[in-house]
Amino acid sequence: MEGEAFMEAALLQFAPFIAIGLIFYFMIIRPQQQQRKRHQEMVDNLRRGDEVVTSSGLIGKIVRVQDQELSLELAEGVRVRVLKQTVAEVRNRTEPANDTSDKTDKIVEKN
Repeated sequence: MEGEAFMEAALLQFAPFIAIGLIFYFMIIRPQQQQRKRHQEMVDNLRRGDEVVTSSGLIGKIVRVQDQELSLELAEGVRVRVLKQTVAEVRNRTEPANDTSDKTDKIVEKN
């Protein structure tokens, strides 16, 4: 009987730590993992012609994509090389080159 009471008391003492651990996981760790996953997907889908913003604030158009680097054209004739991971946002995404649907052929008539 004393052993069971000791185990029950020990579990009650550790219950707040377990609760805090779960709160940290669902409030901090899991959202951060999801954000990292979304950023990695965005970086993997970068392609030539996309207008991007880097984490340092540079805004440019992608002119070349390599394994870990991008070439950005900031202004006419001004190109810089940046790491893909420094891209914070994609402003304008280009359409895929192999897209067979042409959205400009649709004509909408208004009466």
